[in-house]
Amino acid sequence: MRERILLLSIISTLLILLYFFQNHMNTPCAFMTILIFMAVYTTYMQIAFKHRQRKQRKHPVEKNYDYQPYISIMIPAHNEAEVIEETIKNISAIEYPRYEIIVIDDRSTDNTYDVLEKIAPNYRNLKYFSRTKEAFPGKSAVLNDALKIAKGEAILVFDADARVKPDFLKELIPALEPQQVGAVQARKVIINRNQNFLTRCQDNEMAVDTHFQVGRDSVKGAVELRGNGELIKRVALEDVNGWNINTVTDDLDMSTRLQIKGWDVRFCPEVCVYEEGVPSYIPLLKQRRRWIEGSIRRYLEHFSEVLTSGDMSLRVSLDMTAYITEFILPIWMVSEVAIQSYRFIKDDQNWILSSMALSILMCCFFIVALFYSLRKYVKLKPLENLKQSIETSIYIVVLWFPLAIFIIFKIIFMKNNMDWGKTQHGTATIQNDILIEIKKNIKNEAEELTNV
Repeated sequence: MRERILLLSIISTLLILLYFFQNHMNTPCAFMTILIFMAVYTTYMQIAFKHRQRKQRKHPVEKNYDYQPYISIMIPAHNEAEVIEETIKNISAIEYPRYEIIVIDDRSTDNTYDVLEKIAPNYRNLKYFSRTKEAFPGKSAVLNDALKIAKGEAILVFDADARVKPDFLKELIPALEPQQVGAVQARKVIINRNQNFLTRCQDNEMAVDTHFQVGRDSVKGAVELRGNGELIKRVALEDVNGWNINTVTDDLDMSTRLQIKGWDVRFCPEVCVYEEGVPSYIPLLKQRRRWIEGSIRRYLEHFSEVLTSGDMSLRVSLDMTAYITEFILPIWMVSEVAIQSYRFIKDDQNWILSSMALSILMCCFFIVALFYSLRKYVKLKPLENLKQSIETSIYIVVLWFPLAIFIIFKIIFMKNNMDWGKTQHGTATIQNDILIEIKKNIKNEAEELTNV
């Protein structure tokens, strides 16, 4: 109820402001103010990133590979019989001297547990257990149960379809060493990028997310965990009392609660975790619905703590506030264009052309961000880059805008059903050079060990 009242208050305030602008000001000015703010903040992040790069070149900071805490790798598995064996095989090839793997069969109705029993004797550092059907649902509850038996000084969480290179931990762990750092997130990459239009757009989406995460990291802002490939210090987990079982996005909620407690969350774009993209529209819609709902709800749930926390840095607080606009903006844009269109039809004074132009300008802002991201992280040729930047911008608008509006309506008027909305794994057609490279690296490492 508290979340509903808070969100209703925010939306009401937004509509009052919109009414004020409509009747007392040139409304495109308000719209332009938001665009200018976004452009200035993005420029600030880019300058900070370039400054850090230049500083690193002049005074290189070498990674401390001697920092080797014991790591508990947790893999929640709900009906993952199709992929879990390959995942464990891949994760077990990680080059690191001190780690254990804990696989949690979470109320599966397929033969996930049978697969675990069959392959367990082949892996000396593998633990596994099954949760009963009466157990509390959700990934957070799964991870809390696994934490009770984990021995690690830090916890690494993978999805059941994760693929990594053998040096994953070696390269990721040094970022966790500073005392104030509570968690580190690896860059996510879609392994079946070339399967179809949707998986290609999802990988491009991950690329632009990487771009903004790097920017947020450069200004020491509110970097977010992404669930797959997140590494968290145990002391930080204990400080926030583990994962929140009343959220549908454990990673986003954890990010916010860590930052409220004053912990830094860092991002490592040079260390990748590969996962399956969702190849069909309806499952993708369900996944993104969960992401948006979880993201909005965590802001509402922790709103007062964000405002009153004495431990959260001002930079994190301002960065978090800036990113809340990504959920407010769709409502503002749709309301603005709808009102101006109505006035145009009624032949009243209107700014329909200005509103449409600013909407196009907003899309151009995302196209530029995508173009830069794809050039840096996907390395496409210029014309192909531009084409995919435009089509991915359309994909984002078509997918995210209606969902954001629907979720806001749902939170205010509908019951919170705590639907985890599991993503189906093992359905993707993976024909990707990345997977071949990973398998090749693992094979080479195995041959070297045999020769020794």
